[in-house]
Amino acid sequence: MIGIEALNVYAGLAGIALPALFEGRGLDPARLGNLMMERRSVGLPFEDPVTNAVNSAKALVDALDPAERGRIELLVTSTESGVDYSKSVASYVHEYLGLSRSCRVMEAKQACYAATGAVQLAAGYLASGRSPGAKALVIATDVAVVDEYAEYAEAATGHGAAAVLLGEDPRIMAIDPGAHGLYSYETLDSARPLPTLDIADADRSLFAYLDCLAHSFADYAGRVEGADFADTFDRLVMHTPFAGLVRAGHRKMMREHGEARPAAIEADFARRVAPSLAYPRVVGNLCSGSLYLALASTIDTAPCDRPERIGLFAYGSGCASEFLSGVITPESRRALGALRIGERLAARRDIGFDEYTRLLKETRGCLVPDRERRIRTEDWSDYLDHAGRPGELLVLTGVEDYHRRYAWR
Repeated sequence: MIGIEALNVYAGLAGIALPALFEGRGLDPARLGNLMMERRSVGLPFEDPVTNAVNSAKALVDALDPAERGRIELLVTSTESGVDYSKSVASYVHEYLGLSRSCRVMEAKQACYAATGAVQLAAGYLASGRSPGAKALVIATDVAVVDEYAEYAEAATGHGAAAVLLGEDPRIMAIDPGAHGLYSYETLDSARPLPTLDIADADRSLFAYLDCLAHSFADYAGRVEGADFADTFDRLVMHTPFAGLVRAGHRKMMREHGEARPAAIEADFARRVAPSLAYPRVVGNLCSGSLYLALASTIDTAPCDRPERIGLFAYGSGCASEFLSGVITPESRRALGALRIGERLAARRDIGFDEYTRLLKETRGCLVPDRERRIRTEDWSDYLDHAGRPGELLVLTGVEDYHRRYAWR
């Protein structure tokens, strides 16, 4: 079996409550219910895609013995927040995680789908048997660059990374071999044409997401005999730009696959989908890490006393999508629980709207290619020394002749 051996999420050290953000921006509070969110992660001036990636994966790598660490033969970072047109984020990540030099190192980009594409390609490499015992590390990492121009999308945007270690001992989730459905086409529902600018066509994005969910599952059902959206999967985990869109997608699929009664649809949502939303509701959209944040949420919060099949839907603007499946067990919850993801999310420092806007003046520029920059991490000790922070963290200390510099803190 090939699948996810370990999974971790880093969602920063700070967060802001959605009602405070809505009030500060003068947004309609009635629309909070549509988002179904409570809080979102906020980036800090010493964080960037590299630090987020390393801080999500460090615990997974540290748990390996030297021989196992040396078997990581593939490292892929997926990101919409690249720091260079040529040099990958993965090259920095490879260095600071101390991985073997006998390792393929690369970066992938396809909006919020890229991590799942990388996971599937890595799984195929591992399943080929060409290198028995090999492992692959896929890290989805992004930062938020939006401010008030994004209107309601600002409230849904998250910050952080999800790290997925794949191998032959899938303690977190075994991937069903050959069980997948694909659907992709060109559309401009969202994009990041500049390091400080995200653009989005909200209506186009909504319909593309729902369209891809329906068609990628239809392709899955065409490959997997007897697959049924309503009955095949014990749990459902979907890319989560915001929880309200996941609810809409589930409702659409249930109506199209034999169950139209609102009460029955709501009960199915509460049982099979709602556990996946506990973490996204307090983090926001982690882009291609969103699906794996939702998977962690399901494993940590849903009861599991027997093997359960999970249906997963990955979507990325532009657009690309995939429906796939895997199996979790009671061991999945024990293995993931050791990382205390929920505790770390709850321990992030709460900030008010004034502090949030002050931070934005610095954090929105973290992808801009400055030749020289210095970041005084001592100015941010209130965050770095906060009681709820994880252990040792990688921080961005500056840029020298375009070369990013980092240190452990």
